[in-house]
Amino acid sequence: MQSSASQQQSGGKPNKSFFSRFLDTVEFLGNLLPHPVTLFAILCVIIFFASGIAGYFGLSVADPRPEGAAGRAADGMIYVNSLLNAEGVQLIVTNLVKNFTGFAPLGTVLVAMMGVAVAEHSGLLSATMRSMVMGASRRMVTLTVVFAGIISNTASELGYVVLIPLAAMIFHSLGRHPLAGLAAAFAGVSGGYSANLLLGTVDPLLSGITETSAQMIDPTYTVGPEANWYFMFASTFLITILGALVTEKIVEPKLGKYDQSMAAEDFEAKEAGKVTAIEKRGMRNAGIAALAVSAVLALTIVPEWGILRHPETGEVAGSPFLKGIVAFILVFFAIPGFVYGKTVGTMKNDRDVIDAMAKSISAMGLYIVLVFFAAQFVALFKWTNFGQVIAVGGADFLQSIGLTGPMLFFAFIIMCGIINLTLGSASAQWAVTAPIFVPMLMLVGYAPETIQAAYRIGDSVTNLITPMMSYFGLILAVAARYKRDLGIGTLIATMLPYTLVFLAGWSVFFYLWVFVAGFPVGPGAETYFNFQQ
Repeated sequence: MQSSASQQQSGGKPNKSFFSRFLDTVEFLGNLLPHPVTLFAILCVIIFFASGIAGYFGLSVADPRPEGAAGRAADGMIYVNSLLNAEGVQLIVTNLVKNFTGFAPLGTVLVAMMGVAVAEHSGLLSATMRSMVMGASRRMVTLTVVFAGIISNTASELGYVVLIPLAAMIFHSLGRHPLAGLAAAFAGVSGGYSANLLLGTVDPLLSGITETSAQMIDPTYTVGPEANWYFMFASTFLITILGALVTEKIVEPKLGKYDQSMAAEDFEAKEAGKVTAIEKRGMRNAGIAALAVSAVLALTIVPEWGILRHPETGEVAGSPFLKGIVAFILVFFAIPGFVYGKTVGTMKNDRDVIDAMAKSISAMGLYIVLVFFAAQFVALFKWTNFGQVIAVGGADFLQSIGLTGPMLFFAFIIMCGIINLTLGSASAQWAVTAPIFVPMLMLVGYAPETIQAAYRIGDSVTNLITPMMSYFGLILAVAARYKRDLGIGTLIATMLPYTLVFLAGWSVFFYLWVFVAGFPVGPGAETYFNFQQ
């Protein structure tokens, strides 16, 4: 009777829990946002008119950089430059193409993607994932699924399309709940999005945006794709362990024993495709090729006479090797990928390699359109000096409230995670937020590489609980095969423990790695920034 009365008081509908209302709010806010491309176009229009207003009123701040620093005006002030005039319109029109072609992430991502495409289209990456997961012992299968999910991020959507359905099938065949397998794979692929043993396409994408933002404070500052490699390498093992523990200690017990009657009516249990003998031979040959490529690369950087060491200091830091790391990503994936394809018959000649690269680039059409508008936004933000003015004001505010120590990063990570709930694209979110937060935190005293590493934590952990994540619908469709009445709220509730554990564990790990142990987040990366550098 109480339940009935409660329903009547709410108009015949059962009262929703706080968590359900929270999920409804996230979905509502996300749906209010336009497409990221449209969002950048709108932001460009806003900056154009806002710069005119700010310029008219002479909005400015004192430049905190010392006299003589690159980019510092003679009067020591930073003014907002108006674009709402003839000079501003001319600047926009004449630099439209240059902004696009000169946008740092564009070329590096496309080059890296061509190499990954060969390994993906030849079947090497799919076979490697299946070999890892299906070859794992029953005790190790959960760890292996999460680990394979993290590694799959090197190849873009492969983890979502191949590994997540595969993990559900494997768990089902082992008599375990298939949704637990799906959740474990999803946690690795999406929750551990920024962690990896290898550099992937996301690394040059984010570092290019970070570099452009950092140059608002220091025009000579450079950020390479390897900027976060040490920290992300170590994070791979952290997320693997945390993901496996959450799966086996929280998610799987909560799901209980799987009832086949819950499956969709047209559901048919399928056996996961085993790795064939020819695929094993292909992976062996690809492994030999990878070792050979690694040996050649090692000769250029390990010996003191290595031709890709820094020509003046002889060090690895700042060397041509690190500056050209994207070229080596291309080679490292393309050669083993072709060797695998040649062995198994999926690639016979150079035309097959070219076709694989072309297919990959053609699939990047939306990304290229997004980059065009993102590049215009970043350029306008830089020209107007809005980024510097906001950064100085924000830094002054942080100093006034005493929030300048390492604990600042816990708040920063949480904020990035919240923003990610409604703006799920890592590149789109960073293109919007980096021009504000990178200069701001540099003024407080932290290096761009450290700031980027913290951002990647916040951006990754809430991928699991936002309907705005581009592959969320695909995950929901796969899950519905095993539980026909499963809705968005159920899937998010299943993944929420991963988000909370990853957020807490990864943030603490970041603090210990950077500020307690004093380890750099990547090769040659600094933890702190000062204007005397």
